[in-house]
Amino acid sequence: MTDEAPAPLLTEDDLRHITRWAILCAERALPLFEAAVPGDSRPREAIAAALAFAEGGPRTATLRKAAWSAQAAARAVDDPAAKAAARAAIAAAGAPYTHPIETPHQINHILGPAAYAIQALSLGAEDEAGSMETELRSAIAAASQDIRRIIGKLPGRKPSKGAFHAVLYRLDTALRP
Repeated sequence: MTDEAPAPLLTEDDLRHITRWAILCAERALPLFEAAVPGDSRPREAIAAALAFAEGGPRTATLRKAAWSAQAAARAVDDPAAKAAARAAIAAAGAPYTHPIETPHQINHILGPAAYAIQALSLGAEDEAGSMETELRSAIAAASQDIRRIIGKLPGRKPSKGAFHAVLYRLDTALRP
């Protein structure tokens, strides 16, 4: 018998991988928010704060403040696609705070930025279903092997009602090793 503690479910490196993928996804949707609300930089600032963490910086109050500011921006906009784009930025800034707890809920924090970006980029498209498929494939292709390994550590989602939850489920099942 050893006194060695078990390895943590999610390491700080894992959180940086999660955050990098979250940023890639959120940045794709950001122009939709900026077109709807020119001059409101709060979602962009949330993504920038997440990038600072992804590049090796610490989790700070600035990161949390940027996420809360982006959330206020999401609440203030009426356009559904712009709102979803801001939510992708919020989720990217929240990615460094994903809890290392083995519950199905934690997978939502990893997949949320991609799901919100997919929603943002699909809403209002001439062919929403086709656009959603294209964006799903793009988010899946952007996920590194590290993201797939991390997702594989956590319990999977169960199917649930609603279009957004369907996107989360599809991402989850597609990204499992």
